[in-house]
Amino acid sequence: MGFVVDTFQELVGKLKDKERELDRLRTLAEDRAVRMETYNENILQSVPSGVVSIDRSMKIKSINHSAESTLGLRAEHVIEKYCAEVFHDPLLSIMQDSRTVHRGEYPYMTRDGRHIWLGVTTSQLKNATGEALGLILVFTDLTDVKALQTQVELKKRLTQLGEMSAGIAHELRNPMSVIAGYARLLSRKIDETNKSTVSAILTEIEGMDRIISELLAFAKPTDLNKYPVNLNSIIGETTYAAVSGNRDVKVVVHAEKPFSVMGDEVLLRQVFTNLCVNAVDAMPEGGTLTIKVNDLNNATEIIIADTGHGMPEDIRQKIFLPFYTTKQKGIGLGLAIVQKIIVLHNGSIEVGSAEGGGTTFRIVLPAGTWTIR
Repeated sequence: MGFVVDTFQELVGKLKDKERELDRLRTLAEDRAVRMETYNENILQSVPSGVVSIDRSMKIKSINHSAESTLGLRAEHVIEKYCAEVFHDPLLSIMQDSRTVHRGEYPYMTRDGRHIWLGVTTSQLKNATGEALGLILVFTDLTDVKALQTQVELKKRLTQLGEMSAGIAHELRNPMSVIAGYARLLSRKIDETNKSTVSAILTEIEGMDRIISELLAFAKPTDLNKYPVNLNSIIGETTYAAVSGNRDVKVVVHAEKPFSVMGDEVLLRQVFTNLCVNAVDAMPEGGTLTIKVNDLNNATEIIIADTGHGMPEDIRQKIFLPFYTTKQKGIGLGLAIVQKIIVLHNGSIEVGSAEGGGTTFRIVLPAGTWTIR
């Protein structure tokens, strides 16, 4: 009996030793799993590209810091939510279709209202056995790259337009001068009843000559006289001049500090004068002209918004084209010149508008940190 008891106690002791060893191994395994999970999470959060993972039920399972920053989201607000609650097209359709995309480029509007370009790649999320668990979305912000491409393309088009304009001026002005000469000669030899017809011919020729002169002025290379300029001062003065005498238009300016850029003050005044005058013209019954100046990463953002009649999509896409205008009077070079000036300053300009919903121009210029003179 004593032998059985001793053997049983020895067996219980060994079992307890084994239990303690198993507890130790389990603790080590759990610690290792936690370390690996933390390590993988650190890798995910340190990746410069945006990364979002979703499961097969279309719920968001993870989102890294880059994705939060790019899309204007907060992880705690979107984790475990369905994609349709957080994203919209084109990202939403890509996720819903589980579409495989390799370096696709898409325009996207973020939750905080920014219009950006995304370079997107997707892949299936699988486990060790190859079973599909969901989808991984990886993307980078291509907005700055697209803006640079636009600037390069626009400068190239302006160069081509300058060469074409010189040829047009030469080919048209010579015969126009001959026609004008004959018309003046004819006006001396006809009676008074026909002189109005000849005068109309001369008036049309003068109008054509003015258009050619405007085209040449727009297309010729422009040398910038750059120095640090006070944006607050320029905006205040041009806005006052545009609204002066119009009590139906209210002006609201938000600029929390002095902003400066390295630029040509004369040309920048031309930009803001044109945009403010257009905004006032778009509000014949009155409204509010709002101007906001904000800091961006190494840049300054200027928002000019009106509460006017707005414009449909087909017009919005054409407003920067030379000689395109919806006004009865005018040549249609105002906004084309505005775009040219902004691009020459290595900036960008875009417009948002909806018919009946006002118009907003967004200008981004390289920021300055100089002493304002």
